[in-house]
Amino acid sequence: MEHLLTSATTTTPTAINFPTEEHKILALWEELDAFHTSLKLSEGRPVFSFFDGPPFATGLPHYGHLLAGTIKDIVTRYAHNTGHYVERRFGWDCHGLPVEHEIDKKLGIKGRDDVMAMGIDKYNAACREIVMRYSSEWETTVARMGRWIDFKNDYKTLNPDFMESVWWVFKQLVDKDQVYRGYRVMPFSTGCSTPVANFEASQNYKDVNDPSVIVTFPLVNDPDTAFLAWTTTPWTLPSNLAVCVNPTFEYVKIKDHETGSHYILLEKRLDAIYKDLKKAKFTVVDRYLGSDLKGIEYVPLFDYFAAEFAPRGAFRVVVDSYVTDDSGTGIVHQAPAFGEDDHRVCLAAGIITEELLPCPVDDVGRMTEPVSDYAGQYFKDADKGIQKDLKARKRLIRQSTFTHSYPFCWRSDTPLMYRAVPSWFIRVAHLRERLCANNNQSRWVPQFVQEKRFHNWLANARDWNVSRNRYWGTPIPLWVNEDFSEMVCVGSVAELQALSGVDNITDLHRDSIDHITIPAPSGNGVLRRVEEVFDCWFESGSMPYAQQHYPFENKEKFEASFPANFIAEGIDQTRGWFYTLMVLSTHLFDKPPFQNLIVNGLVLAGDGKKMSKRLKNYPDPTHILETYGADALRLYLINSPVVRGEFLLFKEEGVREIVSRVLLPWHNSFKFLMNQIALVKQEHAVDFTFDPSLVGTGANNVMDKWVLASLQSLVGYVRTEMSEYRLYTVVPRLLQFIDQLTNMYVRYNRRRLKCEGGLEDGLAAINTLFEVLLSLSKVMAPFTPFMAESLYQQLKAFVPAPDAAVDAQAAAEFASVHFQMFPEVKDQYFDTVIERRVARMQAVIELGRVVRDRRTIGLKTPLRELVVLHADPEYLADVQSLEQFVRDELNVRALTLTSDEDKYHVAYRAEADFKVLGIKLRKDMPKVKNGLAKVSSAQVKEFARTGAITVEGIALSADDLKVIRYYAGTSADWEAANDKDVLILMDVGKDEALEQEALAREVINRVQRLRKKAGLVPTDVVDYLYKITEDPNAQLATVLSTQADFIAKTLKKTLLPSFQRGAAQKLVMEEEQEANGSKFMLTLVWP
Repeated sequence: MEHLLTSATTTTPTAINFPTEEHKILALWEELDAFHTSLKLSEGRPVFSFFDGPPFATGLPHYGHLLAGTIKDIVTRYAHNTGHYVERRFGWDCHGLPVEHEIDKKLGIKGRDDVMAMGIDKYNAACREIVMRYSSEWETTVARMGRWIDFKNDYKTLNPDFMESVWWVFKQLVDKDQVYRGYRVMPFSTGCSTPVANFEASQNYKDVNDPSVIVTFPLVNDPDTAFLAWTTTPWTLPSNLAVCVNPTFEYVKIKDHETGSHYILLEKRLDAIYKDLKKAKFTVVDRYLGSDLKGIEYVPLFDYFAAEFAPRGAFRVVVDSYVTDDSGTGIVHQAPAFGEDDHRVCLAAGIITEELLPCPVDDVGRMTEPVSDYAGQYFKDADKGIQKDLKARKRLIRQSTFTHSYPFCWRSDTPLMYRAVPSWFIRVAHLRERLCANNNQSRWVPQFVQEKRFHNWLANARDWNVSRNRYWGTPIPLWVNEDFSEMVCVGSVAELQALSGVDNITDLHRDSIDHITIPAPSGNGVLRRVEEVFDCWFESGSMPYAQQHYPFENKEKFEASFPANFIAEGIDQTRGWFYTLMVLSTHLFDKPPFQNLIVNGLVLAGDGKKMSKRLKNYPDPTHILETYGADALRLYLINSPVVRGEFLLFKEEGVREIVSRVLLPWHNSFKFLMNQIALVKQEHAVDFTFDPSLVGTGANNVMDKWVLASLQSLVGYVRTEMSEYRLYTVVPRLLQFIDQLTNMYVRYNRRRLKCEGGLEDGLAAINTLFEVLLSLSKVMAPFTPFMAESLYQQLKAFVPAPDAAVDAQAAAEFASVHFQMFPEVKDQYFDTVIERRVARMQAVIELGRVVRDRRTIGLKTPLRELVVLHADPEYLADVQSLEQFVRDELNVRALTLTSDEDKYHVAYRAEADFKVLGIKLRKDMPKVKNGLAKVSSAQVKEFARTGAITVEGIALSADDLKVIRYYAGTSADWEAANDKDVLILMDVGKDEALEQEALAREVINRVQRLRKKAGLVPTDVVDYLYKITEDPNAQLATVLSTQADFIAKTLKKTLLPSFQRGAAQKLVMEEEQEANGSKFMLTLVWP
């Protein structure tokens, strides 16, 4: 093969690299300062408020971030393009456990003592150093995705202004008596040495193997009899202070014949100690109601806390209805520091107080004194030793393991424990009704997350622990005396300065304010700040106010834009950010914090597992962006189940498919337009300028009217669905339109667009396609910002630019598609009749393609006849009005439209979905199945008309059966295909003349393919030469002779024998071709 392309005039690149083009657009946006320019141009328009949930910059962005960012970008771009001013500020979550955990690992810090030895100032300085570690990578990736958001005017939760507003929020709650201090059994992270909120504890469950033991509690007054209790946490047994029974359950005392011992347990739970009750050897000695057992003393398992708590009524049976009969023995051991119900029951019994309870585990999970035998052991590790000791003392009668779901810390990935800790709580439980009411005032997409998952969480909301025993965070602004009898909440820097007498407070972190004291209001000494800092969820829940430094600044601005018009995050924020936003806004203003919310599902690796750097089970985002482009990734993400709150299994081939099925066809439509604009200049000396008055005015303008009507339907649909925030319905419709544009309008109108029907009609078609592509770039701009911009920049060269002296705003908006307004529906282009006709024409064409595929007859082979059968005269008339398109697309010589089914041997049969029908008919199903085979064609035809039929005495309706029309003739030349509406027949018999034309079309195709391979464009004029190298039966030679005029007309050039090549003609490209078994050398040369 030779290839010497030495001179050609090209208008657009023959091949496109989308990532390369996107980098060009990024450079353009930088040159225009596009985002900030768009904000300036939209000043004074109605405000569309948007809150951006802050990520941590201590990790790199992943596909979940890119997905949420894309959704946010689409909605805010659309809001801007539909006439709004949209402030978009990026936010950074800078405090909390993610940062501290990194520092603890880096510096080997194990607990509070290590931090105190280092100094909080140095510890916080180390945290501050890494907070923005990956901020530049975030900014680069976000910009590369095409997302427009303000990084210069961002907010950070570590900024004093932000922290001061958080103080203000908390003071409002204190002033409303919505904050209290109390011991509560909370999920506690030993990895991070702090309690976590209940909603955080639900975020990382894992299946684990834990001990399963049954322990004896011998009665003091009857040592041969023992209560039996089951536990999966042996490490809590040294803290046991009671056992609990349900007062309404019936318990039994049994004698175990194997050991001679007597045991008391729930009768229903005997299988907890006997695997096979039928073979078990025991005798029921007595029965009791649970209430009868109350107060009975037992021998403690351990003596560590006996002296302190026995006088308070410990080591006795207590009663409570929380005990269930579905597991264990019906008797529950009570360790009040490690179980919420345990704590409540023992507190009610007077065994413990709010301040006095045994808790022999420190903040890092180590057993402590007085549990001397296990002191220093990690709580989970102590299980083995405790079981061994109990077994040696014959207090353990059953021992095994079982697998269950257990909560782990979502930050440190260590097992959580439930532990009593003094904490600061915000009252939430009493707000449940208001929370649910405010939830109902907002719109969630998808709705099921709001109505089920979020509603259920709100309906069972518990008081919120907002304190953390940590260091790097916003300090809780409470100053108290030693016994907490005096307390002052500070709500601002100015207030702290006034109360303390300390001036020039410029930072609010612990190392800057912990030393500040406030005189006690009573005059008795001073108040000091409590040690705790805020849970970082409290900060993120405060971001609507804190990002604006409300109420200290921007008061009117905030109040005019709250609640937010829109927010979006992943479904994992249902119990996180969405919840904290709702709680605080309800407390402060009794209104929802947002009006509209899109909840995306989770992006998983292609194998269905969580994406893991260690497993390398997903492609690096940078690889995807620089291989396929951001537009392809954006479309892939938002045209997936993940936008409906479901899972997405990320697969690279899905992104690749978006390029091949959407972006390339769209680009090719544009490239075709550019080529025709160049061709009309070359052949007709017309310098094209877009003329809106010519749109849809062609002599043969049915398809023009159709594409314009379809475009208006698309614009109207997008506007309607975007107003409801249903991206999952919008994107498929956009992709459908691109498919119809490329595979129907451009394909069916190639000759018109090439001006083969005359210059006037050709210019009408070119202007129509130009209008559609220009409008489509504006419609697609929020979704594919790069390609929309690229096409717009090239198209606008053919549109007269607005005069800046006349309209400076319009001139400025002309610079970018993203400064343009989203298209309005143009009612004059609506035409439902045209849309109906084209839809029916396309249905016939699709069925014709099915027949060709079934018979493996290529479209280049002409066929004699296509018969369309339909009972509705309007349907047939619709297809007849577009007859030429049908004949051209299916390459048939004749089109017959008829309702005469008998003439064409059409028969009817009925089919049933027996799986569905079986549910309805049950035992009658076999009768119907056999009876259907006996139903005649005439009966089914009548059923198709009436919608009712009786089979074997059973009445069936149109919902039960599907009517199939088929060709019942005997000729092998006819092949049928049908959908639910229309039946077609195609004559697929052989015809020598038509087969010659088919081979001629193959030759034409080889010429066109070689032109494309050589990089030629329509305006490049070259000569075509051939030399036959292999030709069985001389079929190719015959066709080149008999079909010479047809070939020349199509190629606009005569295909000449190679010996006619001029000596001075330079080679463009030469390559051997094959067509239907014949071979020839095809040569392209410059004239």
